[in-house]
Amino acid sequence: MIAVIDYGMGNLRSVQKAFERLGFEAKIVSDPDAVRAADKAVLPGVGAIADMIAELKRTGMDEVVRETIDSGKPFLGICLGLQALFEWSEENGGSECLGIFKGKVLRFPESPEFVVPQMGWNDLTFKQADVPIFKGLKPSDYVYFVHSYYVAPDDPELVATTTNYDNVDFCSSIARDNVFATQFHPEKSQDVGLNILKNFSEL
Repeated sequence: MIAVIDYGMGNLRSVQKAFERLGFEAKIVSDPDAVRAADKAVLPGVGAIADMIAELKRTGMDEVVRETIDSGKPFLGICLGLQALFEWSEENGGSECLGIFKGKVLRFPESPEFVVPQMGWNDLTFKQADVPIFKGLKPSDYVYFVHSYYVAPDDPELVATTTNYDNVDFCSSIARDNVFATQFHPEKSQDVGLNILKNFSEL
């Protein structure tokens, strides 16, 4: 079973439905023990990072995220679920995150030529070879983004893909061992996104 972590906000049902469409059992869970009992865990997210972190801590899900990652179970973060894994975000004047990986979350610079947030389709430049959740993807494939902030990992080897927007080559996904996280939304990325979720489900 795939646990979709409920922190009181976000696009949880659309993520669950995407897994179910692929034939995999996925449940939206708010009980830490349900996450512990699952085979895999997904932390999706939209909204404000400070609110997300506060709710994860209130429910004890912050520790469950750490436990899941440390246990070796496949873990997938989506959008805010990627940003939450780092140390600190510029959002709302500065917000502490979970600090699982070293690095910051930065806002796109203001520009007359680009709209912030980035909202729509963009492509990926692969920085790691053989990332299992990206099996079958091509450099010409596009995925769907909705975000004003992006992660800047201290360790460049953590970066799985980059994407260019607002003249910024930003980290659009990370991969390390059992941990994968994307700034884009696989559940909104049509066949390409479903392929990513299928690959994750089959790990």
